Amino acid sequence: MQQVLGLQRSRLSRRGGPPEQPARRFPQSEHDVMRHWLSSALWFCAPFAVLLVLWAVLIPAFDVNPRLFPHLESVVQAGLEGIQDGTLVRHIAASLMRVTVGTALALVLAIPLGIAMGVSPAVSGFLTPPLRFFSVLAGIAWIPLASLWFGYGFGAITFVIFNAVFFIVTYNTLLGVSTIPLQVRNAAASLGAGRWAMLTEVLLPGALPNIVTGIRTGLGFAWRGLIAAEMIATNVGLGYMLFVARDFYKTEVIVLGMIVIGVLWLLLDRLLLAPIERATSERWGLVQRA
Repeated sequence: MQQVLGLQRSRLSRRGGPPEQPARRFPQSEHDVMRHWLSSALWFCAPFAVLLVLWAVLIPAFDVNPRLFPHLESVVQAGLEGIQDGTLVRHIAASLMRVTVGTALALVLAIPLGIAMGVSPAVSGFLTPPLRFFSVLAGIAWIPLASLWFGYGFGAITFVIFNAVFFIVTYNTLLGVSTIPLQVRNAAASLGAGRWAMLTEVLLPGALPNIVTGIRTGLGFAWRGLIAAEMIATNVGLGYMLFVARDFYKTEVIVLGMIVIGVLWLLLDRLLLAPIERATSERWGLVQRA
């Protein structure tokens, strides 16, 4: 693949194409890497720290009714109690399991389908209209039918998550394959790349940035669909925890659940999706390691 990219760069150079931009580099030393990482982490956490300070100061200052919005101390206490008795861990584990299974099933089917649509105009022309149609309906719109088809529990919620991820990832994979220049494919074929090499060295790496974008977007919809489905179709999970807490006016548990949902997403995005996107850029020569 590097040969293909080098060939294309040399052709652009001979044709008087735009000059190559200097590659962005990461910090050179381990000390610089650590300092850069700490600075980014602190800057990322700064707005949340400000929100916590405002929360801790303003809610008691205005004597807000705990049934309307809880104090920071009560939310911390609810979190500690949930960890001690295991209920919070059980709800988190159930939600993460459903998201993992639903997303994995969606990716296994969506990525090959998107690649097939990207390389075949006939397949793309036939499947693009229903793909756009169902992508609008993905997620919580499937909850009524899912509960009828699979009953209340794991199957219905997993199906909702699958739909939230599948259509978006399929469409983004199609876009990613479509943006790969035809000259790159032809150059790879002229260098002897077979179908497997074309898939693993050209199509999949070239579409990976779009695939990661699709996964990020799809998981955002999946999280929302998960919480809505767990409020209706199960008796365990973060959504169920929020729903039951509402009936008993436990706003501290509701806010705790919202915080947990947001923190889990941030961890997933920063520790998994962002590194994949960065590795993809490095693979295509947009970023160079020190």
